[in-house]
Amino acid sequence: MPLLCGMLRVILEEELYNREFIAEFTEDFEAIKRHILSEWPMERAERLSGVPRAYIEQAARLYARSSPALILYGLGVAEHKGGTNGVMCLANLVLACGQIGRPGAGIMPLRGQNNVQGACDLGTLPYTYPGYQALNEETFSKFEEAWGVKLPRKPGLMEPQMYEEALRGKLKALYVIGYDVAQTQANIKKVWKALSQLDLLVVQDLFMPLTGRFAHVILPTASIYEKEGTVTNGERRIQRVRQAVPPPGEARADWEIICDLSRRLGYEMSYSSPKEIFEEMRRLMPIYAGATYERIEDSRICWPVPTEDHPGTEILYTEGFPKGKAHFGVPHHWPPEEETDRDYPLVLVTGRRLYHYNCGSQTVRSEGFLEVAPEELLEINPKDARALGIRDGEMVRVSSRRGSIEVKAWVTTRVQPGQVFLSFHHKETLVNLLTSEGLDVKTLTPEYKVAAVRVQPL
Repeated sequence: MPLLCGMLRVILEEELYNREFIAEFTEDFEAIKRHILSEWPMERAERLSGVPRAYIEQAARLYARSSPALILYGLGVAEHKGGTNGVMCLANLVLACGQIGRPGAGIMPLRGQNNVQGACDLGTLPYTYPGYQALNEETFSKFEEAWGVKLPRKPGLMEPQMYEEALRGKLKALYVIGYDVAQTQANIKKVWKALSQLDLLVVQDLFMPLTGRFAHVILPTASIYEKEGTVTNGERRIQRVRQAVPPPGEARADWEIICDLSRRLGYEMSYSSPKEIFEEMRRLMPIYAGATYERIEDSRICWPVPTEDHPGTEILYTEGFPKGKAHFGVPHHWPPEEETDRDYPLVLVTGRRLYHYNCGSQTVRSEGFLEVAPEELLEINPKDARALGIRDGEMVRVSSRRGSIEVKAWVTTRVQPGQVFLSFHHKETLVNLLTSEGLDVKTLTPEYKVAAVRVQPL
């Protein structure tokens, strides 16, 4: 965020912003201008970001003067206590320079899996209904009529709130599908405690996850190659999934398991196929309304596609914004949950390796992937390694205020002095024993990118 605020200051001071776009399509520009010019002198942006002023200025000019320019961002922006504000700062850059609504411009989050967008579209967020429909009486009535049940009026819990409620004894059961929370959630000792206090934990997965150790029921599910359906990728492109092989053993498609369970619990969820489910999606979600199975066989159109004769929407906001003018947001700087000190002098950044996928439940079972990335390595800068007496390939202990792990050191300039890096793919090195308790102030996304640690040679 300090980097982005510094860039915006340069754009404002040098008047590199797009006056015509701002006047026609945005509001509150003067408010963000006053905030940036008063609160974000270049000295502050440089000090907090660690990026030299000359580089910030160069980046700002390059972005503002390019036509078009595209922002792609990943979890390095989002997984901070102030992650939402970081994304807001990216949006402010886009609006200030009018870099949206035409080919090659815009802003796009890089999704971690092929159907993250599709999962969000279908209402996995606890504060919207499928298709990003607001929680209001019109929405409730539509879905109550379609499903024949009375629906709750208040939003559901976000995931970290579920663990808090479990620890309080208020949440009694949890159903986890395709997600190894006991390995991938931050500060996992707290998560383990919450899972162990549940009256019922159901785990539905391809392989036995670490979360399965806490489960009362395990349900084997089919992989993406063993079932039919659709995915929607990060550019909103709806794509068919076709079954290549039958599922092994007792494994079944997720939708079949959920329908069967629903019937046994007293609600007749009687879908006969993924196509029938997709047809219901089209009826209830205006952004999918025109995307028939026949149309997505080959064309793979992007939503919104409101009617069957609509071509789909490759690029959003070409003629403005659906709610009128776009709003400049005034960001607030949230420092990390914890700072380094004498006892924990290094910053741990966590992330992923090229050769492994998420928690590694699939890729660590592949000889090919394990051949090139068989174990986790702690990346540490040569300057820090020399100061600590650590040699390349040596076993070290990494400790935070919450726990410690042992891992092999990789002395490399891939990380800066004062920082170390670990991924979370291997159960033998449970990196999330170390990660912070910090959560994004709005979305409650864990602060995976900043934790104070110390490293000691063994």
